[in-house]
Amino acid sequence: MPTRIRLQRKGKKGNPFYHLVVADGRAPRDGKFIERLGTYNPLTDPASIELNFDRALYWVQVGAQPSDTARSILSKEGVLFKEHLLRGVKKGALTEQQVEEKFQAWLREKAEKLETVSKNAELSEKEAKKQRLEEERKINEARAAELAKKLAKENLKAETVVADEAPDIEAEEPAPKAEETTPKVEEPAAKAEETTPMAKETAPKAEETTPKAEETAPKAIEDAPKAEKTDASEAEDTTEEKKEK
Repeated sequence: MPTRIRLQRKGKKGNPFYHLVVADGRAPRDGKFIERLGTYNPLTDPASIELNFDRALYWVQVGAQPSDTARSILSKEGVLFKEHLLRGVKKGALTEQQVEEKFQAWLREKAEKLETVSKNAELSEKEAKKQRLEEERKINEARAAELAKKLAKENLKAETVVADEAPDIEAEEPAPKAEETTPKVEEPAAKAEETTPMAKETAPKAEETTPKAEETAPKAIEDAPKAEKTDASEAEDTTEEKKEK
């Protein structure tokens, strides 16, 4: 069975990283290996790769078969592309200088692509941040509107409660009862007023009696001349007696 280029897991649980190794195909995954070519950490963004390019190219040229993940790593680093160009040199289709020029052009294109990807990532991060801020603003506005509605409802409830309790307080006030009792207090005054006509009625009676006294007065006056007459007659009689004597 041929040699293989594969990943060997290292690290703790939940924090893995990998070694890129060349090992016998019959060896277990984490067993003995022939050579370590580099490391691979998938937890970083982007994933970090450290690779010994020349040794990886050598093992690919001698026929080592990479696993699927190892193949993607070697392709990303340009090992497989360089091996393809060198096969053209063996066939006589390309020269080593042409191979180097094409490989350097591929590296520049790769760097440009990475730059555009990073810029797009930054722009996407900014747009994502703006979008998050916009969403947070909308959420805050919605919360403020809900809070305002809640406060308005509470104020309306408080006003209705005050309006409902106001008549009860007025009913409990003793003022109407006092007003109701005032007529009863005024009744004796009315009775007193009712008695005054009776006194007035008695007054005419007294007045009626006065005329009787006046009526008696003429009688007394009438009697007075009689008395005077008798006195005068008596005086005349006495004078006449004196003359006779």
